[in-house]
Amino acid sequence: MSSYIKKLFDVKNKNIVVTGAAGTLGSEFVDILSQSGAHVILVDIDKKINQIEKNIQQKYNTKAKAYFLDISKERNVVELRKKIVIDFKKIHGLINSAGYTNVTAIKQSQKVSIPFESFPSKLWKKMLSINLTATFYFCREFGSQMVKQKEGGSIVNIASTYGMVGADQRIYGNSKINSSVSYAASKGGIINLTRYLAAYWQGKNIRVNTLSPGGVKDERYQTKSFVKKYSEKTMLGRMAKKDEYNGAVLFLLSDASSYMTGSNLVVDGGWTAW
Repeated sequence: MSSYIKKLFDVKNKNIVVTGAAGTLGSEFVDILSQSGAHVILVDIDKKINQIEKNIQQKYNTKAKAYFLDISKERNVVELRKKIVIDFKKIHGLINSAGYTNVTAIKQSQKVSIPFESFPSKLWKKMLSINLTATFYFCREFGSQMVKQKEGGSIVNIASTYGMVGADQRIYGNSKINSSVSYAASKGGIINLTRYLAAYWQGKNIRVNTLSPGGVKDERYQTKSFVKKYSEKTMLGRMAKKDEYNGAVLFLLSDASSYMTGSNLVVDGGWTAW
């Protein structure tokens, strides 16, 4: 590999905050960034991040550090930023990958396949507080830190194809994992929040982009019927593997995407292209 290509995708010694670091995609992002030499700051309410921190430090010899946190509380995020600045001095990147999804709800014995006509406001508020409002908190706190540093930075907000198009309820059947109205609203909000921030911070070398992934295959809760129906709606004829978004994240956080801001990078196997 040429030195130019290495430099293009180089994130070595960059301090990068990853929310939802114990999640299906978040843990993948942590690994690929650490493997690339970045010092990853893991944020999650799942205590698995402590073990992930140890594993990353041992495998890649980076300064990975875990912070256990309820990101839906504004005060928590403000205090976290202060702690991280003390511990790491500078912040070069942020991935907002934490999310209250169908999987999260099922783990907490919450129903998500609820008809819109009877959808509870409590679940609506819960999902928006984690998916959208917490993304706002982290962008505000860590984006402000990037402005102070005057060295630029990159923010990647994780949205979804369901923030762009309506969920096809026909593919869910009796699976009870139907995508909810609050999920759609929160992910759509993330896409336009990204555009707003990219425009707001223009001229300050802070790039803000969205990654909209398609569905990831997970046999722990997905039925064979759902996987088949979902796969048939993609051009590639299958759901994503959990590591297939790593390249996109590395691209968005490195100089490989230096002329990209305010954009929504869609990686969905062709789901939204026809």
